Amino acid sequence: MEKWNQTSNDFILLGLFSRNRADLLLLLLIIFIFLLASLGNSTMIHLIHLDPRLHTPMYILLSQLSLMDLISISDTVPKIVFNYFTGRKEISFLGCWFQCFFFGTMAGSEGLILVSMAYDRYVAICHPLHYPIRMSKRMCVQMIIGSWILGAVNSLAHTVYTLHIPYCRSRAIDHFFCEIPAMMPLACIDTWVYEHLVFVSTIFFILIPFLGITASYCRVLFAVYHMRSKEGRKKAFTTCSTHLTVVTFYYVPFVYTYFRPKSLRSPAEDKILAVFYTILTPMLNPIIYSLRNKEVLGAMTRVFPIFFSKKE
Repeated sequence: MEKWNQTSNDFILLGLFSRNRADLLLLLLIIFIFLLASLGNSTMIHLIHLDPRLHTPMYILLSQLSLMDLISISDTVPKIVFNYFTGRKEISFLGCWFQCFFFGTMAGSEGLILVSMAYDRYVAICHPLHYPIRMSKRMCVQMIIGSWILGAVNSLAHTVYTLHIPYCRSRAIDHFFCEIPAMMPLACIDTWVYEHLVFVSTIFFILIPFLGITASYCRVLFAVYHMRSKEGRKKAFTTCSTHLTVVTFYYVPFVYTYFRPKSLRSPAEDKILAVFYTILTPMLNPIIYSLRNKEVLGAMTRVFPIFFSKKE
């Protein structure tokens, strides 16, 4: 492996693509997904902010999910596009620091927000009489602040450690952004202890929330099945299935990526899986929540009447 030039602190991102026509088409697709995700998540945040009917814990939490998705996809795609069209692959030490920190913060915080949303639906459907107390505005704000703080603190600890590791080998990261597992093979010290700490963090921020969300929705679906109201049963089932779709797209690639032993991982597979939780999921969230939610569609007609005006 080539030696790192010790006069430079820059890293090299090998990226997703080579410079051929087929890869250009894939890059244009990613740009389209980025624009769609940016528009969709910005619209969700705008709708929830402006429409008083959406000022409920469920939609306030959803606005935070949209904000996290917007930051997450903005952390990776612009750099992919810039490097491709300029032919450069370098990323500065500070740029890599920011990518690590923001990606880690959004990953941890989004996982906790999804748990909060699952709890909100669980209380609303299984304990509706207790909902005003268990999901008060104060509780909602505490969940949001707690998600951001815990995600940021966890990410800061990992980022500071990762970028203080001595890198005596090549600084070429076989990935399209500075993701910690992709940087570990470049270190010239044994990182097995730290890799176990990453594993533990993944358990607390990814696996346990995923299992908790799955268990809560199983309980919710059981309660939905016994509802007397057909309309209420349909609405509750739609909401739960929507949330489960989002959770599956987000958590499963994460769990598969971070829980595999190093010997069974390959950079190509890691990059493909990372596309799901860094690029595809931020696009899918606003689409799924808007197209399958009558309240969001109703808010669109009120906030953007010019696009939904009925012909006389």
